[in-house]
Amino acid sequence: MVHDFHASVAGARSKAVSVRNEDQTLSDTSVKKVLGSLKAILKHARAIDLMAHNPTESIKIESKARAKRQLEIGVDIPTRDEIAGIVAAASGIARPLVLLAVFAGLRASEIRGLRWQDVDFTRGTVTVRQRADRYREIGNPKSKKSQRTIPVPPTVINALREWRLQRLEPKSDPDLVLAARSGKARSHGDLYMREWLPLLKAAGLEDKGYTFHSLRHFFCSWLINRKEEGGRGLSLKQAQVLMGHSTLAMTSDRYGHLLPSEDDAGELAAAAERLIAVPQR
Repeated sequence: MVHDFHASVAGARSKAVSVRNEDQTLSDTSVKKVLGSLKAILKHARAIDLMAHNPTESIKIESKARAKRQLEIGVDIPTRDEIAGIVAAASGIARPLVLLAVFAGLRASEIRGLRWQDVDFTRGTVTVRQRADRYREIGNPKSKKSQRTIPVPPTVINALREWRLQRLEPKSDPDLVLAARSGKARSHGDLYMREWLPLLKAAGLEDKGYTFHSLRHFFCSWLINRKEEGGRGLSLKQAQVLMGHSTLAMTSDRYGHLLPSEDDAGELAAAAERLIAVPQR
């Protein structure tokens, strides 16, 4: 019954754009709110033993349009030239903010919860051990796999070192890398409005519609791209670990289509010939 309900409201979403005022029509936002509330209620009921099983555990709330459409370079993911422009325009707090997303793939919540003790200036690594939620409260990362150590280039380490020297918030938490004056973690909205949007404008990309999460998408595409093309040439499994995804399937479904193809016409023909070649006697 729960799955039937999920299918019915999810199916109604396709009408939301063109027939917004008709009855029985739900937008993506409404679907997420309805199903999110239902999942939360049943999860609590299961936790206090009012239910033997939570039937919503297998239901994943996701935009149908987003699930079907593959991420595109230049649309969802900035190009290398665009990334270079964003980094060049970043200064002050925006510089470590951007570099941690571009070269470490940290989520915005992970960056806002990052502590100085989680930055190893000697080894050149950043470790994710906590995050800041939408209420600016510090808690555990998104999942167990989200707890990870990421090697970063000197550019990131140098930016963090410079930021540590120029911080002007004496009342803030000395432990948080991007702490606010209040001493708490900065809000996502504050960093988005005060840092990210002005940065896009400075880089001439205000019309592209990139979100801050687009930088994390770029990080994964950079990990799996060929070394000769400026990437790191890592496998999807290695990318999964560095991204902090809970499963390999999640990484593959989201970024697998960005893997470089090795089977050009010449290599394909040669492989076929090797396969069916008659052994010499």
